Amino acid sequence: MSKIFTVNSEVWKLIPELEIGIVSGYRQESTDKVPADLLTKANQRALNWVTEDPISANPVIKSWRDTFQKFNTKKGAHCAVENLLKRAKQGKAVKPINGLVDVYNSVSLETAFPIGGFDLDKVHGNLTLLVADQSEDFWAIGEGDPEKTLVGEIIYHDDNSVLTRCLNWRDSITSGLTENTRNVAFIIENNNPQRHADLQAAIDLLQRRLAEFLNIITTAKIVNQKQHSCELS
Repeated sequence: MSKIFTVNSEVWKLIPELEIGIVSGYRQESTDKVPADLLTKANQRALNWVTEDPISANPVIKSWRDTFQKFNTKKGAHCAVENLLKRAKQGKAVKPINGLVDVYNSVSLETAFPIGGFDLDKVHGNLTLLVADQSEDFWAIGEGDPEKTLVGEIIYHDDNSVLTRCLNWRDSITSGLTENTRNVAFIIENNNPQRHADLQAAIDLLQRRLAEFLNIITTAKIVNQKQHSCELS
């Protein structure tokens, strides 16, 4: 049975300009032809987005910081793409993890959009982006103990648990991508209507790299206020 991705109306009230690209597909086999220099090149290209000091002075960063002021966030939380661009700017290059993560990180660095991925076989029921109305346990990648989410956070949630915090700022171990992931969905977040064409270009780039390097044929959709849900193939 197909899973559905939905954005709840409370999110649109806070961030009416938000649009989310959804790229989903099935990995036939664990072939991995990701070029060894993919992330090296992506880290270099990322520097074009962060030419100003401090990093918050760069338009793509300031835009997301303004968005994060519109909902409740954990102290120190910033948009996922800021973390990547900051590392590139500081010479602390984003390193390889696995083929799926490396591909979407390369696109995120080059296009300055926050991108995340879900192993759909680990997603229970449907996937929803919502404004949290209660605090819940969140098992972050790399942490031994659960965190508590905040009321008023914008989170990705399946029928059982929290999958990310503060939009796509931090991922849960629950649905993370591994070298064994087969059914996969990626989300690409855009908060700037003037970058709609850039979002489409990022979607296209992600699809091309998934097909070329990992032999994953995908479908793509964009969710926004007019189209607030879609099927995850």
